[in-house]
Order: sequence, then C-alpha cells, then structure tokens
Amino acid sequence: MTAPLSLIGHNGGPPLEEPPDPDGAFRAYCWRKAHKRAWKTPGREIALRRLARAEALGMSYREYTLEIMERGRYP
Repeated sequence: MTAPLSLIGHNGGPPLEEPPDPDGAFRAYCWRKAHKRAWKTPGREIALRRLARAEALGMSYREYTLEIMERGRYP
C-alpha cells in the first residue's frame, strides 16, 4: 500500500503557522487608541514641570514620560 503524495514526509505534527486571530483587528484598534491616549500631550504646566525634572535627571522628556507610564509613579 502506498501513501498519497501529499502525505509523504508529513509526520502528523502541529501546523507551522498559527491560525489567524479572529479578534486581531479589534485588539489592534484598541491598542492604537490606548497608545494615542497615553501619549496625549498634557497641560502646559505639567509638561513644563516634567521637562524641568527630566533635564535635572539627565533624561529626555520622552524618556521621563515613559518612566512615569511604566512605573506608575515619578522617578
């Protein structure tokens, strides 16, 4: 008995590619929306205070803001 050509060399393991995520588009939309909201420019006074503190610590404004977002508190 011979095997069909499509099964020759196939070991019956799992597929190499993951099936597409049915909620992937919605998840990407939510991620983009949350990212935009997190990086929204704060009020003038807050931005100036962050900039002064970042310069005092030797960091850029973006690095300082990222530290605030990652830790949830001021460095």
